[in-house]
Amino acid sequence: MKLLSILFILNIMTIITDKSQNINTIYFGGGCFWCVEAVFEDVTGVIEVVSGYAGGEIKNPSYLEVSSGKTKHAEVCKVTYDSKKISLEQLLEIFFLTHDPTTLNRQGNDKGEHYRSIILFNNQVEKDIIKEYIMYLDNVIFDNTIVTKTELFREFYKAEDYHQGYYKLNKDQQYCKVIISPKIIKAREKLNKYYKK
Repeated sequence: MKLLSILFILNIMTIITDKSQNINTIYFGGGCFWCVEAVFEDVTGVIEVVSGYAGGEIKNPSYLEVSSGKTKHAEVCKVTYDSKKISLEQLLEIFFLTHDPTTLNRQGNDKGEHYRSIILFNNQVEKDIIKEYIMYLDNVIFDNTIVTKTELFREFYKAEDYHQGYYKLNKDQQYCKVIISPKIIKAREKLNKYYKK
């Protein structure tokens, strides 16, 4: 009986370990984090999307501090995903489709270093995948040079609660209708296979 109990526990631990090995996190900044959050939150395999700040110089910055440009942070989204259901390459495809990676510190009317195009990676494998993907886009897809920054992840600070799930809670707001909705429509039209039905 003891042996069966031990085997059962070991089996459960293996399942938990296997599952956790598939769970990964990547950080994307492509203008306003409301936009980035909205295009990723309904992607198959994406477990969670959290808006926040990264790549800066002070701890626990506020939205007002980041918006001032003095903290050097970017508005980013922490995307947690199951790599058995969606790959990093597929997430990169969505990211680069839904913002302009060739404009420095700007997306549309949103201007400033905190709106820069940036990807924060966790390890050398991710770095290599991102570098190779950007080289492909630079050589084959985009006429202008990609200015997306790629940096090793250091710290992420979750944004204030009113920024979380912003699009879903404010779809009728003008910014959502004019800026965010077209990005979602574009992503679903071109990459529908990656989205939940």
